[in-house]
Amino acid sequence: QGQLVESGGGLVQPGDSLKLSCTVSEFIAENFVMAWFRQAPGKEREGVSCFSATDGETYYADSVKGRFTFSRDNAKNMIFLQGINLKPEDTATYYCATSTAPWYGHSCPPHWDMQYWGKGTLVTVSS
Repeated sequence: QGQLVESGGGLVQPGDSLKLSCTVSEFIAENFVMAWFRQAPGKEREGVSCFSATDGETYYADSVKGRFTFSRDNAKNMIFLQGINLKPEDTATYYCATSTAPWYGHSCPPHWDMQYWGKGTLVTVSS
C-alpha cells in the first residue's frame, strides 16, 4: 500500500512564505503523477500543482502560478510545494497525492484520478 505523509503546514500571515513536504512510500513502484491538491472548507478539492512523468512537465493552477513552486527529491522519495506571497484564499488543507497511471492531460488530473493520498496538512493564511 502506498503511503504519503505531509508536513509543513501552519498559520502564516498574508505575504509570508511556506514550504510543504511530502514523504512518498518507497513501495509505490512508479508514479506517473505526483501532485499537490488543496481543499478549503465547503469547496471541492482542487489541483494546485503536479508533475507528470508522462511528458516531464510540471503544471500549476492559474491561482498559484508565479507564487508556488513544485519540486522533487527522488533520492529521498519526497516532493515539495514552496509558496510565496501567500494570500488568505490559499487557506486550505493541502494534500499530496500520487498515481501510477499515465496521465496525458496538460494540467493536473482531477482528484478522483489519483490513487494514493496523504492525510493532509492545514495551511491558514490570516493576519
